[in-house]
Amino acid sequence: MHNPEELARRVVNCGFALHKDLGPGLLESVYETILASMLIDEGLCVDRQKPIGIEYNRLVLPDAFRADLVVEDSLIIEIKSVEQLAPVHGKQLLTYLRLTKQPLGLLLNFGAPVFRDGIKRVVNGHTNFASSRLRVHQTTPG
Repeated sequence: MHNPEELARRVVNCGFALHKDLGPGLLESVYETILASMLIDEGLCVDRQKPIGIEYNRLVLPDAFRADLVVEDSLIIEIKSVEQLAPVHGKQLLTYLRLTKQPLGLLLNFGAPVFRDGIKRVVNGHTNFASSRLRVHQTTPG
């Protein structure tokens, strides 16, 4: 089991290198693909566009959302390529963390002129968010 803080540090270091080499302005999918490759080269297990399903009130939604990257089955990374992050971006990631009961996520905005201004750590302090009517299903693409 990897320490979420150590994973976050490694992801941010790779993100810095990627932003330094390519700069802002590319599509999110480009940054996602390259960052995933860099993290795999670091020896980490990375899932791209991982579908997360939920069941609510007997209604099953197999693809309720897709996490851009999930590192070591514990760190959710959402990638953006916008001039400035909006509050909804952090709220979206917090909801993902709450639904999956993960403690930490990273919002990485490769569209920021300075990468450190585009990094947002999102901490889930309320792991009991999900009601008894909600179940989360992590599925593997097949």
